[in-house]
Amino acid sequence: MFDRSSQVLARLDSFRRDHRCDLYLDTAQVEVAAWEVPDEPVPFAVARDADYRPFPVGEVWGRPWGTTWFRVRGEVPASWAERPDTAPELIVDLGFGRFDVGFQAEGLAWRGDGTVIKAVEPENQWVPVGGPGEVFEVFVEAASNPRVTSEGLVHAMPLGDKRTAGTDRLYRLQRLEVGLRDVPVWELFADVEVLRGLSRNLPEGTRRAEIVAALSDMLDAVAWGDLHASAPTARAILAPVLERAASASAHTVHAVGHAHIDSAWLWPVRETRRKCARTFSNVLDLIDADPDITFACSSAQQYQWVKDGYPDVWERMKSAVAAGRFVPVGGMWVESDINLIGGEALVRQFLAGTRFFIEEFGVEPQEVWLPDSFGYSAAVPQIARLAGKKYFLTQKMSWNDTNRFPHHTFWWEGLDGTRIFTHFPPADTYNGTISADELLRSERGFAERGRATRSLLPYGYGDGGGGPTREMLQSARRFADLEGAPRVELSTPQRFFDEAIAEYPDAPVWSGEMYLEKHRGTYTSQHRTKAGNRRNEHLLREAELWAATASVRAGTPYPREALDQLWRQLLLLQFHDILPGSSIAWVHQESEAAHAALTEELQGLIASSLQALAGDAAGVAVANPSPFPVRGVPALGIGTPHAPAQPVALSRGDGDEIVLDNGVVRVTIDARGLVVSMVDLRAGRELVAPGEPIGRLQLHDDHPLNWGAWDIDDYYRNTVVDLDADSVDPTTEGQAVVVRVRRHTPASTIVQEYRLDPGDPELGIGLDIDWHERNRLLKLAVPVDLRADAATSEIQFGHLDRPIAVNTTWDAARFETAAHRWVRVGESGYGVALTNSCTYGHDITRHTRDDGGTTTVMRATVLRSPVFPDPDADQGDHHLSFGVVAGATVLDAITHGYRRNLPAREVPGAADVTPLLVVDNPAVVVEAVKLAEDDDDLVVRLYEALGTRASVTVSVDAATRGVVLTDLLERALDDQAGLTTDDAGAHLVLRPYQIVTLRWRRG
Repeated sequence: MFDRSSQVLARLDSFRRDHRCDLYLDTAQVEVAAWEVPDEPVPFAVARDADYRPFPVGEVWGRPWGTTWFRVRGEVPASWAERPDTAPELIVDLGFGRFDVGFQAEGLAWRGDGTVIKAVEPENQWVPVGGPGEVFEVFVEAASNPRVTSEGLVHAMPLGDKRTAGTDRLYRLQRLEVGLRDVPVWELFADVEVLRGLSRNLPEGTRRAEIVAALSDMLDAVAWGDLHASAPTARAILAPVLERAASASAHTVHAVGHAHIDSAWLWPVRETRRKCARTFSNVLDLIDADPDITFACSSAQQYQWVKDGYPDVWERMKSAVAAGRFVPVGGMWVESDINLIGGEALVRQFLAGTRFFIEEFGVEPQEVWLPDSFGYSAAVPQIARLAGKKYFLTQKMSWNDTNRFPHHTFWWEGLDGTRIFTHFPPADTYNGTISADELLRSERGFAERGRATRSLLPYGYGDGGGGPTREMLQSARRFADLEGAPRVELSTPQRFFDEAIAEYPDAPVWSGEMYLEKHRGTYTSQHRTKAGNRRNEHLLREAELWAATASVRAGTPYPREALDQLWRQLLLLQFHDILPGSSIAWVHQESEAAHAALTEELQGLIASSLQALAGDAAGVAVANPSPFPVRGVPALGIGTPHAPAQPVALSRGDGDEIVLDNGVVRVTIDARGLVVSMVDLRAGRELVAPGEPIGRLQLHDDHPLNWGAWDIDDYYRNTVVDLDADSVDPTTEGQAVVVRVRRHTPASTIVQEYRLDPGDPELGIGLDIDWHERNRLLKLAVPVDLRADAATSEIQFGHLDRPIAVNTTWDAARFETAAHRWVRVGESGYGVALTNSCTYGHDITRHTRDDGGTTTVMRATVLRSPVFPDPDADQGDHHLSFGVVAGATVLDAITHGYRRNLPAREVPGAADVTPLLVVDNPAVVVEAVKLAEDDDDLVVRLYEALGTRASVTVSVDAATRGVVLTDLLERALDDQAGLTTDDAGAHLVLRPYQIVTLRWRRG
């Protein structure tokens, strides 16, 4: 028999296209006036009283990033009361493009009394206006946000910077009138959409043929000239195929309302505040209308914005949370980056976020909700569990460009062995619409089929916000129990996870990091944002340390409120499109300014605390915030440093070679400004491989196929230029020796500075760069004469070994990796570390030389210069510093990494100040010293850093009433068995990489 399904589906497409306007039985005109805001958005009270002018439909409006308020006045025709199965509503089309929710014009509808109604968006173009005969006035706050996109997201676009976006009007008001929605026609469209999607996804067979036949009969029966009259007949024809129940073995999809709202991306933070109001008001409108929908929402920062700016929406949210309909999830301040964020900052994401939800709602989320971060550190399971989380959800691993991630429901095992039950929705989206495509993909692609029967689908427009729509709920109801598709249940994250873990408690295990095989350029893009983050993470640590010390030692008030606000500002700037460098210019300009302001305030807090501790002693002492002693000054204390035994010797070698010798290492730099010899005098070992000097600056072309700021594609290595030296100038600075090398490209200039201090096995390499490249990538190469099987990289609260050899496709895909303060390579008994002050991207390889030896090459990615989404990304001045540590053990790498990022500072007139606490095992590192969130108890966070089992005694030099183990929210743990105390202090035995928080009671 001839298969007419393709013909039927083509007729169906024509039907949907031709009859979309038939959703409304009748329309009525309204009075429209407009007022354009001169610059940045204004409060409703200002807009309400502005000078409005008549604004006809069809007129253009909206310069890039502008705001136009439309005042709409009208009356719902009284005659509409005679039309059953209808609903009056205001129809608003601001000039929307289709299928581009959150990335173009958006509007928020207000009542005249200043309360919010809901949003209008491309797929949500209606506003309720009351019943027949009612007069209404609605204000629409319309945002003319530009579409900041380019083909492949790689080409420069000026629209992301308000200064270059221009003033041309972007949108034309297409429609503003009152319409009478025909509910049966609306329901028919939903019937057709579900069956059309199902027919396109089912294989040839009886069920597909049955659906196609019903659709064909419906098309034959419907009166194309009078859809309103024939809709009930059409629905009756389709009803039998919609009533067929799903099979007993059908997969179950837990559909959870959601709206992934990037806290900044292709729009500035100020626009995200408005996106939250739009999205949340949409959701609250649905909650009022539908008894079954629930909405999962993460990011305490976004709740805070609504609380601060939209009090009526906030009160409605509070009521919906109390009813279990609006569900806080994640427990983090924002959905942060996870690769680059520091360990203590990751703790504070959970501490600040979860405390907010507890204090505001009495709700403590049980799940981590991170669908869109660009890979997941092996430190996360332990941190999440210590923060009280039981479950973890992500989606981004479906973006892998080489290997398919093998699980959807599994246990994720972290660096220390902690496991967290994890789900990765097989629909491969966090912006679902409950379509047949998504549901069938969920069932067919589910990796745990045969063992588990359920998955989660986050549905609702996202990235730019928008959230669920009433059409999605129509789809959910039709797919609730429908043959040929999974069953759909409107659900919540906790309900899904509770049922999933009960069904499959022995799910498979994934151990270690979840490395995303994509977006590797985010370890480097927008260096100034990253440098500000690294600097302020460490300054916050230092500010808390000295403030706590000053509070205990000198009785000064602890600046808790100021520190809380500074932490929250930093946490926002760690959002997964800000810290990774993947936002528009506007976002990064604000980020850099915010980091500068944070630095200034933190330096002031530190200076104030140190001044309180200084005393009247003459001379200069040194405050050491590092967890390791520095030049005789104790960790976490203030003391007088030891004077170096002798200065570094500077001499000339063969020809133009410069030799630096401090008795620990001897470094030779040639006329090219490269380290041709670095001898570890203690081990009698040459680090430099024949013909492969340390310190080369290597310039690569960097043209990813897609995702400019996000991606580095592996073929970048096919072209490389080593930068020559313009000059090489040695000088002495105190007892140190510095060699300055000047280099240039046709567009950029670089001053490379080698520094050797007395008695130090670390050769410092500073870079001052005036960068003006486009689509180029700069690497610093440190090849060393040793054979390593793995590269060790610092991550949060520990370190991770990654294979260097490329044996599998998983190894090949890991060609660019993230590290924090250091990386290390080594043979048995000997290693070399590369420390850094403010970069994250690295590649580490090895090769066999002609002489049979092996060279292992550590390269730090210094700068990139993508042109999308910021055409001027990283243009201008940068300062970075690195260090090559000879003979470095892992402990040496840790020590030097902290020293580079937490430098000691001079304190004029200061007396020695003993540390608040002393730790007697160097394997146990103090990460935070602070006063508690809710009183003046002393809180100390520490971790085992070497991957060993470590016994430790922590002694506190302060009057206390005892000590307890706590979780990350500083609540005493039920199990205190691992802690004993006596007059010497608190005694613990830590497992490898274990994080411990101790709270000493005071007062």
